[in-house]
Order: sequence, then C-alpha cells, then structure tokens
Amino acid sequence: MQFNTRTREVTLKVVYYGPALSGKTTNIEALHGLLSPDTRGRLMTLDTRGDRTLFFDLLPVHFITRTGYKIKLKLFTVPGQVVHESTRRIVLQSTDAVCFIADGQRSQRAANNEAFSGLRRNLGVNSIDPDTVPTVIQFNKLDLPDVLSPQEIEVYANRGTEPVFRAIALRGEGVLETLQGCLSVLWRSLEQQHGFSRMLGVSRDEFLGRIFHPKGGRL
Repeated sequence: MQFNTRTREVTLKVVYYGPALSGKTTNIEALHGLLSPDTRGRLMTLDTRGDRTLFFDLLPVHFITRTGYKIKLKLFTVPGQVVHESTRRIVLQSTDAVCFIADGQRSQRAANNEAFSGLRRNLGVNSIDPDTVPTVIQFNKLDLPDVLSPQEIEVYANRGTEPVFRAIALRGEGVLETLQGCLSVLWRSLEQQHGFSRMLGVSRDEFLGRIFHPKGGRL
C-alpha cells in the first residue's frame, strides 16, 4: 500500500498471476468492460513481438471516499511464459494482493502447480510473505472440454485457505466475483494491519461498493 498524506491518496496493487494462456489478460479485458466508466480508467497494454503479454500495464480503478481520500486500485497481469520470469518478479514488487488464474483443463494441472510454486518463490524474493499476502484462486476456461468438475475444484478449495472461484472469463463469468473476493480478503488484511477504516474513514461496504456499484456506493 502506498499512502500519500499530502495528496490524500492511497494506491493498492493487485497482480493477476498464473500459467501461460490461463486467461489473465482475458480477465482484465472483461473487467474493463464490466466495471463502470465512473471508476475504471483506460486499459493500457504492452505486448511482446509475438503478441503475447509481456505485462498488462494496467487497468486503474479509482474513487473518492466520503472523507475525501482518493483510492487508486491498479490491476496488473504478468506474462505466463517461463522466459519472462524476471518480468513476473518485477511486476510482483510491492503487490498488495494476488488473483491466481489457473487453467481449468485437466491437462494443465502441472502448469498450474508450477506457476503457483513460482508465485510463492517470486513473492519471497520480493520480501512478501506468500502465506499472508491476500490471495484468491480462479479456475478459468471451464467452458472447454475435459475440465475439472465442481467437485474436483471443491477438493482444491478444501486443501488451502485461499477463496476459490470458477470462471469463464471469455464470457465475463466469474470475473467480477473473483476480483470482489480478492478485495474482500485485501480489506480484512488492511484493516488488521493498518486500521484501514479508522485511518481513512471508509467502511468495507463503501470500499467494495464504490468499485462494484459506484452510483449506489453499497453492496
């Protein structure tokens, strides 16, 4: 979290991490279309020559609280290819929360496991505790053949502490729910560590409501 008392701005960073072609970019593109223009900014991309993501920089989301603080949420993705390991590590610097996007196809289990191990390793390199950083897991691409069943995904969910979501990001299904789940976990962490509601005078309902229901401001 970056907190500028002079300008009364708080910047929070969320990174979408996962194996190549799991749908990280598709999630961000879907969010750009689903979130209100009142809160989301311009989508900016930087691609490799092969037209595969170097990193997705970035989808900004922002709002002003009733107490006059500006909350800036920056959503990044990392490249999934192993050759971009150093870029993934750099993008993870100072992240406040992680959305891990897993490929729901059974054939991609090894790639998911390798990427999740890489996430934990790269968080550690950045002096971020992988056991405490707010993290959610999304199983994406569930419209494809031979994907994990709801029961199999439930087994994964019961193994760990991270909230788990199901998605078909290409259709926008499960995309908002994943981000909202991530921000709910992030809110709890900020509240425990910094007394976020007291510090900024913003409640959990306002924090989430202004992002997902900007006109009403409540969930």
